[in-house]
Amino acid sequence: MEGINTDEVIEEFEALTKDAGMVQRETLERILEENGSAEYLQNLGLNGRTDPESFKSCVPLVTHKDLEAYIYRIADGDPSPILTGKPIPNMSLSSGTTQGRRKLVPFNDELMENTLQIYRTSFAFRNREFPLEKGKSLQFVYSSTPGKTKGGLGAGTATTNLFRNSKYKNGMKAIQFQCCSPDEVIFGPDFHQSLYCHLLCGLLFREEIQFVFSTFAHSIVLAFRTFEQVWQELCDDIRDGELSSRVTAPSVRMAMSKLLKPSPELADLIYKKCSGLSNWYGLIPELFPNAKYIYGIMTGSMEPYLKKLRHYAGELPLMSADYGTSEGWIAANVNPKLPPELATFAVLPNIGYFEFIPLNNDAERLYMDPKPVGLTEVKIGEDYEIIVTTFAGLYRYRLGDVVRVAGFHNSTPELKFVCRRNLILSINIDKNTEKDLQLSVEEAGKLLAEEKLEIIDFSSLVDLSTDPGHYVIFLEITGEPSEEVLKECCDCLDRSFVDAGYVSSRKVKAIGPLELRVVWRGTFQKILEHYLGLGTVVSQFKTPRCVGPMNSKVQQILCNNVAKTYFSTAF
Repeated sequence: MEGINTDEVIEEFEALTKDAGMVQRETLERILEENGSAEYLQNLGLNGRTDPESFKSCVPLVTHKDLEAYIYRIADGDPSPILTGKPIPNMSLSSGTTQGRRKLVPFNDELMENTLQIYRTSFAFRNREFPLEKGKSLQFVYSSTPGKTKGGLGAGTATTNLFRNSKYKNGMKAIQFQCCSPDEVIFGPDFHQSLYCHLLCGLLFREEIQFVFSTFAHSIVLAFRTFEQVWQELCDDIRDGELSSRVTAPSVRMAMSKLLKPSPELADLIYKKCSGLSNWYGLIPELFPNAKYIYGIMTGSMEPYLKKLRHYAGELPLMSADYGTSEGWIAANVNPKLPPELATFAVLPNIGYFEFIPLNNDAERLYMDPKPVGLTEVKIGEDYEIIVTTFAGLYRYRLGDVVRVAGFHNSTPELKFVCRRNLILSINIDKNTEKDLQLSVEEAGKLLAEEKLEIIDFSSLVDLSTDPGHYVIFLEITGEPSEEVLKECCDCLDRSFVDAGYVSSRKVKAIGPLELRVVWRGTFQKILEHYLGLGTVVSQFKTPRCVGPMNSKVQQILCNNVAKTYFSTAF
C-alpha cells in the first residue's frame, strides 16, 4: 500500500455516497449474512432474513448493559458463535471516563478495515486542501501493554489494538502518517517519559515535521504545557547528545541514544526561539516551521481546550479528526477547512448500518417508545441519537451520542457532534447536558480572561446531601484570582445555565445555590494519573465532565483538593 491516489479515494467516496440508502441496505445484508449463525441473532428469530424491515421488527434496541453477558462469555473464551459468525480475536477497552468504569467492546479485522477506510477518506480530502511534503509527523500517541481476557483474547484500548496491527502500520505509511518517534517511545512503560521523548524527537526532526497529531486535543495541550516546564532540559539533551536522567526505561533510552548526537547549533536555535516568544504564543509553528496543521479530535468534550491550543498554534489551522467511538467508526471529516467548532462528519454508508432516534429538543422522547429513522431519512437541523449495527457483533446498539444533521454530502448526512446523551446534571425537572455545562464554564472563563487568567480544566457533580440538592462545579485556574472575581464567576456559572427547568427550580428554591469549588493546581493531573493507573492511555483520556456516584475515586480526588469554595447569590 505504497502511497494512495487521493483523487481515486475521493471518487470512490463520491460514488459510495450517491445512493447511500442502497449502500445501507447492502451493508445490512452483508452484516446479517456474515453473522447469521450467531446465537444472538438466531434467538431473535430472524431465520436468515436480511431485509431492514425484518431486522427492525425482530431485533431490539440495546445498550452495552444488555450485551454484557454475551461479551463476557466471548471474553471468557467461549468459542461458539455468540455475537458474530467468525471468532472475535480482540476486545477494545473504553476509557471509562464517562461511566466511571471501562467497557469491553468486540474488535475484529472488519473494524480494522473500517479504520483504514475512514483514515484514507479524510486524508484524501485533507491533502487536497493542505498537501503534505515528504517528511514526518509529531504524534503524541501512547500505547498501553495489551492485557488478556480470561479466555486469552487480546484486551487493550482501541488505539492499542490499532497500533499493534501490521495492517495499520502499512496503512499509515500510505497516508504519510509516519511518527517521528521510534516505536519504543510509543510503547514505553511510562507516559511521562514517552511524552518527554516525543517532544525531543519532534525537535530533532523539526524541519521535517509536516503536522502535529494526537487522538484528542487534550493530549496536544498537555504536551505543550509540559514543554513550557522542560524546554531548557530538552535543549541541554540536544546540546550534549545525552538523554536526561528523567528517562529511565532501558528500551526507550536505547532507542533514543540512536537518534541523539551532540548538536549545540540546534540547541541554541531552539533556546533563542523559545526565549523570543511572548507567553508561548505561536510556539508550534516556531518550533516546526514546515508544519501545515494540527490534527486530532477537537469536538465535544475537547472544545474547552481549543482556546489554549490556538494560543500554541498561532496561525496554523486546527483540524478535527474523524468521528468514531470505541465501538466503531461512523463518519469522516471531508470539510477540513472548517474550524473545529463548525466541524461536520460525513457518514460512510458501507462501514455499518445506521439508524437515528429523533430528539426534537424534547428529552422525554428518549424515554418513550423511540421510532428510529434511516440514514437518508434524517432532516437538516434536527437532533438525533445514533444507533449502530456493526461488523463486530453490535446490533441496533445505542451509542448515547447526540448529533445534529448539518447538511448532506450527496445523499449521506453530514453530522455535527452535540454531546453525550447520558452526561446530564439533573436534580428534578432540570436537564443540563455536557454542552450546557461547557457553555456555562465558557462564560465564567470570559471573566477570568479579563484578569489574564485561564481555566485549565473543569468538572461537576450533583450534590444531593443538601436539601434542596445543588450543582457543584470544580475549576482549576492559573494564577491567583481575587475573591471578588471568584464570587462573580460563581454567580456567572449559575446564571449561565439557561435550561428552563433549572431556572424555574432555582427561582422557587427547589434547587439550591450553585457551588463553585476552586481546586489546587495539579488536581486534574491527579485524575489523569488515576485513569492511567487503571490502564487507560493518555491519548484516550477524556476528563469526566460530570462525576456520578459510581465514580467515587474521582469524586474523592476532586473533594480532597478544594482550595476555596463559593456559593452563588445569582437567584
